[in-house]
Amino acid sequence: MRALKLDILKNIKILLILSTVFILNACKQTQTPDNAVEYSENAINTRIGTLDFTHDFENGYPTKETVKLLFEEMDYQRACQAYMWSVPLVSFAQWQYANTEQLGAKNGQIVYVETYQDKLGGLTYNVTTPYAIPFIDLIEEPWIVEMPEGEIRGAAHDAWQIGITQMTEPGKYLFVGPGQEIPKGNEYKAFQSPTNNILLGIRLMPESNEERLKLLEQVEIYPYSERSNPQPRGYISPEGKKWSGAAPRGMEYWQRMSDIINSEPVAERDRLIMAMLKPLGIEKGKPFNPSEKQTAILKEAVLVGEAMTKANDFFNPRLEASHYLEGSHWEYATVCPPDQRQEYYDELDGRAAWFYEAVTNDIAMHGQTTGWGQVYMAAYQDKDGDWLDGKEDYILRLPPNVPAETFWSITLYDVSTRCPMDSEFEKVDRSSRMDLIENADGSIDIYIGPTKPEGKEQNWIPTIPGKAWFPYFRLYSPKKEFLDKSWVLPDIEKTE
Repeated sequence: MRALKLDILKNIKILLILSTVFILNACKQTQTPDNAVEYSENAINTRIGTLDFTHDFENGYPTKETVKLLFEEMDYQRACQAYMWSVPLVSFAQWQYANTEQLGAKNGQIVYVETYQDKLGGLTYNVTTPYAIPFIDLIEEPWIVEMPEGEIRGAAHDAWQIGITQMTEPGKYLFVGPGQEIPKGNEYKAFQSPTNNILLGIRLMPESNEERLKLLEQVEIYPYSERSNPQPRGYISPEGKKWSGAAPRGMEYWQRMSDIINSEPVAERDRLIMAMLKPLGIEKGKPFNPSEKQTAILKEAVLVGEAMTKANDFFNPRLEASHYLEGSHWEYATVCPPDQRQEYYDELDGRAAWFYEAVTNDIAMHGQTTGWGQVYMAAYQDKDGDWLDGKEDYILRLPPNVPAETFWSITLYDVSTRCPMDSEFEKVDRSSRMDLIENADGSIDIYIGPTKPEGKEQNWIPTIPGKAWFPYFRLYSPKKEFLDKSWVLPDIEKTE
């Protein structure tokens, strides 16, 4: 009996010792800044590798090898974040580069894009709408834009694609660069741009191409020094020339960033970013000539930076403004305020998400909150939560009476470029302006995929196997049923 009691006491002591060790280890783990980090005598093992110190972490200096590793990691992380920060700026710069270098437009000359082939370079361009886009460099002097009477509207945007003004009335608009004096007199509606380079988006609304061109020829853009004898810069069209408004990949991305930074004043909000870019070889006032080490970092960072931007863009639950309906795989595409500002911070993730796949941002593009203008819906996954893929066949069944006062459309874009899909069929959209087949109950089936649906070709949008795609569903002048969600846009489903 005595022996049994001794055994029990012995076991209790062992249990107490083991419990104490377990509790002490647990306390030690909870006090560690990151449980994924492993500490040894003179080193810590982290996600970027082993960091060695002359003593333990708290009391030691980092070794020379660790200092080298940390600075390289610092530059790499900064480059990845600089990619996301710069998305709207580099998108603008590439678009301007496409107009001037690839298409040959002069300063202030309009590029008029109307055909399917000519629109293949435009980020999420609407293939049913003509585009008239001039870029103006204000660095030498102000420029004048004369808008005619008629069915024409316009808007001016700075190099960050933030709106400067709407041009909804006929008359003379004067755009003045940063640091320039605004000329006196009331002959013009004068606006000072915060950037040297601006773009104008001009919408020609007549249905007839002949009427549109008549209006376009009356748009006059010329420098202020020609005010007494204007020489309007007119317009050109791509006429089949290849161009791309999608941000370039590889080192060309950083070259485009360096070029636009050297062309523009540094905003107060971006001074810390300029400090982050300097060790990477991107510095205002200096040519972009990165060292071998900087090039190696930038080549990897441009890939990871774009990968982060894709993750941030395509179905990102962190972007609260994108939420459409619980369980739906559709989302609102316009997730960034037009001025790119929230109450306590400037928009970063929402800005990168929108401008990675689209261009310009205007209050009229936020119909889901304003109740007027346009609504842009995007989807990247089907009903099953699988990414949309060009090898699969899908169906989108639109319930009767799509609540769009003017019209609705669905257009497919290539994930690689975010531009209209370059399809041999030259057919990437369907809309209420087309002669579509309706079901008996008034619903409309839109077929999407590589397989042509027998007898329903007019409702079909072909896709390309081996390429991922995403759609925009646009509602022009949304009705009450869309805004109160009594009419719901269904998910895209695989066909059996």
